[in-house]
Amino acid sequence: MATAALTAAEFAALMAPLGPFGAHPRVAMGVSGGPHSLALALLSHDWASARGGSAIALIADHGLRPESGAEAEGVAAQLAALGIEARVLRLGLPGGSGLQERARIARRAALLTAAAGLGAPWLLLGHHRGDQAETLAFRVLRGSGPAGLAGMAPLMVQAEGLVLRPLLDVPPARLEALLAERGVVPVRDPSNDNPRFARVRLRQAMADPEGTGTGTAALAEAAAAFARRAARSRQALAEALLTLARPHPLGAVRIEGRPEGVAGEEAMAALIRMVSGAVHPPPREGLRRLISQGEGTLHGALWAGPWLMREPAAVAPPQPARDGAVWDGRWRLSAPAGLLPGDLWGALGEAASDHRALAEGLPLALLRSLPALWRGGVPVAIPALGWAAEAPLAVIGCHFAPASGPLLPLSPAGEA
Repeated sequence: MATAALTAAEFAALMAPLGPFGAHPRVAMGVSGGPHSLALALLSHDWASARGGSAIALIADHGLRPESGAEAEGVAAQLAALGIEARVLRLGLPGGSGLQERARIARRAALLTAAAGLGAPWLLLGHHRGDQAETLAFRVLRGSGPAGLAGMAPLMVQAEGLVLRPLLDVPPARLEALLAERGVVPVRDPSNDNPRFARVRLRQAMADPEGTGTGTAALAEAAAAFARRAARSRQALAEALLTLARPHPLGAVRIEGRPEGVAGEEAMAALIRMVSGAVHPPPREGLRRLISQGEGTLHGALWAGPWLMREPAAVAPPQPARDGAVWDGRWRLSAPAGLLPGDLWGALGEAASDHRALAEGLPLALLRSLPALWRGGVPVAIPALGWAAEAPLAVIGCHFAPASGPLLPLSPAGEA
């Protein structure tokens, strides 16, 4: 028997608990061109149009393959032919380690910024039942705690708006059936089948393309059970955070006590995610070892004395400076004017010694991990410290926006 396509009525029922949306809703959708995000685009466009609103598809071109730009334009043209407004976002990511995670962070930041700028306070993502099961399995393998094992959340609050995942309980086969019904042909990104990425290897090992097998179903049910447990532990976690840490506006934390018990571990894991810009929590064994030692490095974070901060040696490489760009999964650049071609957004690094007077009493390691605007091989602005080499650059600013999202309430684990 053929798999039935997800209907408009079913999609409306999935959207209902994520509202209210009011009259004439304006929504954005993250679309890769793959089958599931294309199905989301069709469903969201029809849903918004039926309510007198509108929808816009946002296509992120990471710039990591020579053909990616043309593929993104092709997806935009395909959507336009279907009557769906679309816009391509050029990210220009540098290569290097941690590529998939950095790509997810940059993509999410670009999508949220673009959606807010286009008057769309809701950003819809096409994660489905198979993605939820894969995420849970991946976090189990990484040693995630109760918060991480809650799975992806259908609604997540971000500064720019709300991230919605209405399809989390929908088998991918039903989304693919919708494309077949409409005669829409998806684009296949070869990186999604590249076994050098851990998530791809896990996906291939699970080998359940229909998303309806017993393994996937059991994982999805387990995710729901973990979510209920996570809700019960959230209050204890909040109390542990308030007791343990004093956040600093430069993206660091003063630790004022010793993490105790499960709640203490979860609080420390959340703090490490926050200061490091990591999407996922640190491995449980490494976390317990760090707590036992009372100092050290873990998951891109450095604990030295009372300070928990970004490990300078682990920061992201420099990237082209753009207004709204996110660097190192932690800092968002605001540059309404003053940028020149060739400007880079990167770590202050060893140049921190020359600017020590701007932040007396703070660890030099903390200053080294701060973002700076580089021009011609020298830093010309350090927005987090309010310093600029010349008056026109004083308009450049930044704010701490870690990939983990707001610390309280905690998002389960910074999903893709």
